[in-house]
Amino acid sequence: MKNALVLSGGGARAAYQVGVLQALAELLPASVTNPFPIICGTSAGAINALAIASHPGQFRESVANLVDIWQNLTVDQVYKHNFSDLLKGVGKIGLSLFNEGVGRNQPLALLDNSPLHQLIHDKIPFKHIAPAIAAGDLDAVCVTAMGYSSGESVSFFQGRPELQGWRRYHRIGTPTALDARHLLASSAIPTIFPTVRINREYFGDGAVRQLAPISPALHLGADRVFVVGVSGNRNPEHWGKRRPVRHSPSIAQILGHLFNAAFVDSMESDIEHLERVNRLLNMVPEDKRAAAGLPLRTVDSLIISPSQELDKIAGRKVRYLPKAMRWFFSSTGATAKGGGATAASYLLFAPEFCSELIELGYQDTMWEADAVRTFFGFTS
Repeated sequence: MKNALVLSGGGARAAYQVGVLQALAELLPASVTNPFPIICGTSAGAINALAIASHPGQFRESVANLVDIWQNLTVDQVYKHNFSDLLKGVGKIGLSLFNEGVGRNQPLALLDNSPLHQLIHDKIPFKHIAPAIAAGDLDAVCVTAMGYSSGESVSFFQGRPELQGWRRYHRIGTPTALDARHLLASSAIPTIFPTVRINREYFGDGAVRQLAPISPALHLGADRVFVVGVSGNRNPEHWGKRRPVRHSPSIAQILGHLFNAAFVDSMESDIEHLERVNRLLNMVPEDKRAAAGLPLRTVDSLIISPSQELDKIAGRKVRYLPKAMRWFFSSTGATAKGGGATAASYLLFAPEFCSELIELGYQDTMWEADAVRTFFGFTS
């Protein structure tokens, strides 16, 4: 049975995934080299996925390294944030109106994420992926991005030679040697960060148009999936909540819903689909499935998602951002008062926010300790 780790997108919200992995590393035996022969990530989740897959040490060591990165992460390690940088981004977008909406010298974006490129270069040793695959410690690692020309969700994977690519409706899997371009492309939030050219096409955030986030792991041979989400929407306590309406939706509030539609909804829909198919298949004996020519199998899953609303946490932490970003968020309504804290949460790479999400992920996983040990076959 092959386990797969599936990490969704979500910008700074991906700090929650780090806390989950930290707890998982404590719950599993220290001798475990890698409990996930298949690792798949999208957007910021792709960066976490590659940080785990490319680390040459034991699983606990790779997670400790990832925790260290996030606990010391600051905004200026991800994007430039001064007033001049914001004005430059707005100016480029404005000038594009006189050039058929296209950037003259480089892809359009509100923010310059060149610091993130340097961070990836410094912290993720891609050269260790191939030896891990050759040694049998890793089957495949996968990063998903969206092609702007084709409109297709492309899963770039590096894995064992016998693994084949795939093509489904708006979904492609293609083998390649992963590098920083794939991570920058997968995490390029539309209009916020610049697109990245890979071969003959420009790519952006992989969460956009990703109809089936769990699918790449299954194509790569996973029998069981460990999914870490970044939304508390699966918690029934958060369903149907309506807050008092004080004003029409702010720009940030509208963007927040668009971001959730891309980063959150597709993952939650795919999880529901997986659970529904499993229930249906369990009602049909395996021999009858084979006789009917149905090449379907059940896929065990364990999903960890936030027990608290990350938007509320973000609303309390916006004040820790640099001055220019605080002004930008306040002017667009990306605050608790403006109703757009959701949008802020995707760019809130402040230590105070990330640390609280790491702690939340850790606690949520520890509450599920028995289920985690059972899933991995390590009962206490």
